[in-house]
Amino acid sequence: MTQKNQATVYLIPTVLSHDEKALDTIPVYIVEAIKKCQIFFTEQEKTARRFFKKLWKEMTIDEYTWYAVHHLDDRVRAAFTQHILNGETIGIISEAGCPGIADPGQELLVIAHAHTAKIIPLVGPSSILLALMASGLNGQNFRFNGYLPIESTLRKRKIKELEKVSNKENSTQILIETPYRNNALLADILSTCESETFLCIGVDLTGEKEMIQTKKIKDWKKSHLILEKIPAIFLILKPS
Repeated sequence: MTQKNQATVYLIPTVLSHDEKALDTIPVYIVEAIKKCQIFFTEQEKTARRFFKKLWKEMTIDEYTWYAVHHLDDRVRAAFTQHILNGETIGIISEAGCPGIADPGQELLVIAHAHTAKIIPLVGPSSILLALMASGLNGQNFRFNGYLPIESTLRKRKIKELEKVSNKENSTQILIETPYRNNALLADILSTCESETFLCIGVDLTGEKEMIQTKKIKDWKKSHLILEKIPAIFLILKPS
C-alpha cells in the first residue's frame, strides 16, 4: 500500500513526578502538539489520559485512538505502520520523561523512519540530563546504562565493571532502578565501589521530595541513607 501523505509523529514529554509541582516543567506548547494528534501510542494509557486532562481540561479523551506499548507486539506494530501509511498525526508518550529514552517507544520510531515520517521531538524533563546537570560530575563524557542485573552478585560485578570504565575513560556512569529496589542497588554500590569514587543520587526529580546530592562513597557510608520507594537515579564517577 502506498503512503497517502507524510505522517507526523510528535514525541510528547510527560512529568517525572505525580506532584502538581511537576506540571511546571512541561512547556505550554505541548498542549498545541496534543491537539494536532488523532492517535496516541502510550507506555501506560491510564496515566497518559490523566496527564493530558491535567494539561487540557477540555480534552474529550474518547475522541482519540489509544494504543498501549508497554509490551510491543505485532498487532501494535502493524497498527502504527498503518497509521503512518495513512499519513496521520501521531503522538508517542512515555510513562515518565521523554519518549524514546529508556522507553519502548523507540521501536516505533524505527518504523516511522523507515516510512519517512516527519518526527518532531518536544522539549521536556529528562531525569538523566537533570541529574547529570546537577551532579557536578563529568557532563562531557557519560554513559547511560539503564537497569543493572537483578541478582546481587551479577549486579555487583557490573557495578565494578562500570567503575573501572569510569576511571579509565573519565566518564560518568548513569544507572536507574525500579523504586522498590533502590535500597538494594545503593547497598551494592556502597559495598562495591572504592571509597574515593563519587556517587550522585537524584530522587523524585522535579517533585516535592526532590533531592540531588553528590558525595564520595566513604561519605555516603556515614550518612546511612534509606531511599523511599520513589523514582531515583544514580551516577558514578571514579576520577582518573
